[in-house]
Amino acid sequence: MKKFEGFPENSKLSATAFPATFFTELLPSIDDLAELKVVLYSFWALNQKEGVFRYLLREEYDNDILLVGLKIAKPEFDPQATLENALALAVARCILLCTPVNLPGGEIEIFCVNTHRGRVAINQVQAGAYEQGIDGRPIEILPERPNIIKIYEANIGMVNSPMLKDRLVEAQKDFPPQWIVEAIDLAVKLNKRNWGYIEAILKRWQTEGKNNEFSGRLDEQDGKRYITGKYADFIEH
Repeated sequence: MKKFEGFPENSKLSATAFPATFFTELLPSIDDLAELKVVLYSFWALNQKEGVFRYLLREEYDNDILLVGLKIAKPEFDPQATLENALALAVARCILLCTPVNLPGGEIEIFCVNTHRGRVAINQVQAGAYEQGIDGRPIEILPERPNIIKIYEANIGMVNSPMLKDRLVEAQKDFPPQWIVEAIDLAVKLNKRNWGYIEAILKRWQTEGKNNEFSGRLDEQDGKRYITGKYADFIEH
C-alpha cells in the first residue's frame, strides 16, 4: 500500500463542498465501495465546471483516475462494468439524477447530483428547455420561467378571479418574464399593489423602451409618471 504524503498547504488547496446530509444520511447507507467512489468523483468533477446548471456526460466518467480507483475497489471485474454498475446504484439510490437527451448527432446521457439545482436542471432538460451548447458543452440548460401567478400572490395579493388569472397568463405571452417580475417589484416599492398599475408599467416599457431609470431611488413622483394617459382611469393614486 502506497502511503499518502498529505494534503498541500492551504494556499494551494482547492476544496470541494459536500452537503452535510451526505455525511449524516448517505455515507452510512452506501454499502458499495465503487458506488461511493463514483459519487465522490461526481461531486469533484461538477465542482470543476462553471455555470448555474452543471452536468456530467457519461463519457466524462471514463476518467483514468476513476477507473483505476474502481479497479482497486473490485479487481475481479472489468472497471467499465464496475462503473456501469456503480452509476446504476447511485441513480437507483437517487444520489445522481440521469436523463437522456436527443440531439441531431444522437442520444446522450447527462448526470446531475440530486441537489435543488440538479433537480431543476433535469426537469428543464426533460421539458425541452435547453439549447445548443458552447465551449464543448453539448447543451445549455435554460433557466426556469418564473411562475408569475405565484410571484403575484406572494407580493400583491391572491389571484381570486378567472379574469385576473387570464390577464396574468396573457402577460407572460406579451412581455419578458423578467420584466413582469421587475414591474411587480416596482409596484411593491411604490405601494401600488394592483395589476392595472403593473400592466401600465409593462406597456410603458414596451412602447418607450426599458432602461435603468427605475433602478435607482423610487418615490411617489416616479410612480405617477406611469399612470398618465389612457391607463390613468384604471389605477388608484
